Amino acid sequence: MEWVILIVTAAILLQSLNILSYRILKKRILRRQKWDLNICSGRTDGGGVNADIAVHAKTPRFVIIDSIYSLPFKDRQFSSVLCSHTMEHVEKPDAFWRELKRVGRRVTIVLPPLWDLAGVMNFWEHRWIFLTFRKVHDHLPPRIPLPLSRVFQRRLGQRIHA
Repeated sequence: MEWVILIVTAAILLQSLNILSYRILKKRILRRQKWDLNICSGRTDGGGVNADIAVHAKTPRFVIIDSIYSLPFKDRQFSSVLCSHTMEHVEKPDAFWRELKRVGRRVTIVLPPLWDLAGVMNFWEHRWIFLTFRKVHDHLPPRIPLPLSRVFQRRLGQRIHA
């Protein structure tokens, strides 16, 4: 019986940290400023141009893009670029980072921090674990491949394709 209580307590703690990370802190980051470009915006309005590879919801100033590795924008077109909860999904983070730096003067990436284990260990969607306890970055932190993610995604399909 004690192990059941321990498992339930751990599950509640993990889910609480994920809610803090993804729902509360992410919303605070988005409200900090108007972002000139919100790349891989999903359902989120960053205040400027919202761009993604698929339409997820009716978002103002939305632009569909064909590839995150070849963005349809001019060099340094945007003062501020937000890339929130996307880098952990992509096949080639370095190539995507270079493209973000090409189109934006200041690029901010938001990642699941290591203390958000439920977010970090999302085998069905993520490909990378970024080795950071911070959520917001102006550089690309070190990373390692998420163990078993390729196996899960090959057999079950990646839920979010980037």
